Amino acid sequence: MNDKTSRATRTKLFAVAGLAATGLLMAACAPSSAPAGAAADPATLGISDEDYSLDALIAAAKKEGSLTVYDSTGKITDIAEAFTAKYGIKATGVKMKAGEQLDVVSREAQSKNVRGDVYLNTDVSAIEAELVPQGYVVSWFPPDLKDQVPAQYQSPAVITQEANVWAYNRELADSCPVDNIWDLTDASWKGHLSFQDPLLKSDYMYWFNQWATHADDKVAQAYEDKFGEPLNTDEDSATAEWVKRLAANEPLVTKSDDDAATTAGAPGQNEQFLAFISTAKFRDNEDAGLKLGLCEGIEPFSGRAYQKAAVIASGTKSPNAAKLFVHYVFTAEGIAPQTADGKFSTNSTVPAAADEPSGVGEIWDQIYQFDASTAKDDYEALPDWQDFWQVNS
Repeated sequence: MNDKTSRATRTKLFAVAGLAATGLLMAACAPSSAPAGAAADPATLGISDEDYSLDALIAAAKKEGSLTVYDSTGKITDIAEAFTAKYGIKATGVKMKAGEQLDVVSREAQSKNVRGDVYLNTDVSAIEAELVPQGYVVSWFPPDLKDQVPAQYQSPAVITQEANVWAYNRELADSCPVDNIWDLTDASWKGHLSFQDPLLKSDYMYWFNQWATHADDKVAQAYEDKFGEPLNTDEDSATAEWVKRLAANEPLVTKSDDDAATTAGAPGQNEQFLAFISTAKFRDNEDAGLKLGLCEGIEPFSGRAYQKAAVIASGTKSPNAAKLFVHYVFTAEGIAPQTADGKFSTNSTVPAAADEPSGVGEIWDQIYQFDASTAKDDYEALPDWQDFWQVNS
């Protein structure tokens, strides 16, 4: 949020100010109490970029031990198994939520007992603001891929763009029943929206801050287009007013995207629910019989994209193998299990999956794109947005 909290909200913030201090609102945030450290130099990790070639990296990696790699999707086990089969280097994939990964990497670095080697993590803001500056992780980008991956995805090394979208139940409607984000704040949708609890998912707070910083004019214009008059609010931004109304509309917050997807997409329902979910959940139409439909044409955005970075634990005992794994997930072969779920590789030579289940690629121009230039600002604003959500929900 902006530096100043609105008059309408400031009074209520005193009632919950202690929550952030106790950590209840910071469950998905990397610890900020860690002692200051120096950012690690990627050049000192494994072979140098000056000596780099893929063949040299493979040869060095095969002289090292096994790897443990973390990601928030279960597809990491498939990727790790394929990596092992390709290179003969044992890699174990572990599914772990982004916030939990941040806690693990911080604790292991502080205790000097590093067990995890590579982290694929969507909390790019925390990586930029905490983990890299503290020297807990290193962001390394493969030199031979610099012409294939746009510069904005090289530091930190961002492997995919992913999307959350609004979804409806196709058994109850032929098309999405909303066409403006402000529709979601109408009384008719009270108690009929579902998404992961924003207090447990820090990147939702980053999303709010991104809109307030980079797209607030579009949020305000969407209000005017719906109501026929400019927005009048005591809040600091049109985005803050939208978030306040969304929180007050009694959404059904869940612990996972799976629960939100089922809320909206389960067959045989009598009432329409909308869910804000990962595009990966559309595979459950086939796997679990859900009836999810992709909302499109929502003003100003039908969803939002976020990024997944690959970072290496500074204390890894297998630095070259870790670098090789990072290289692998930048390739079509390595990232294939995730592109199949609607994630988009940042490598320009890797196409979107032809059978991606949601169809989000066809409306990609309607998806808000994360702007990493303000990632640290998003991280610093996290407690303010958490407080704001808490007092208005």
